[in-house]
Amino acid sequence: MCTAIIVSSFWVLAATVVAFLPMRWQMVPGLALLIAAPVLIIWIGLIHGWWVSALAFAAFGSMFRNPLIYLFRRARGERPEIPK
Repeated sequence: MCTAIIVSSFWVLAATVVAFLPMRWQMVPGLALLIAAPVLIIWIGLIHGWWVSALAFAAFGSMFRNPLIYLFRRARGERPEIPK
């Protein structure tokens, strides 16, 4: 098994642990996971092909849709509320 898949497996386990945390404790580790995911997806795509990368980006967008929507709204100048 290649190193990219092993590192990505640990990323998945970390994301699962973060998902079990209360919402107020998810911000910092969730942000780290949000930043690390595209790097891992591109790394996997370089090894296994663009179609694997496309599927992984679709899964990434589905899993992080709320934080991505929040960041998009902040970039547009809105002030969206953070859940408590």
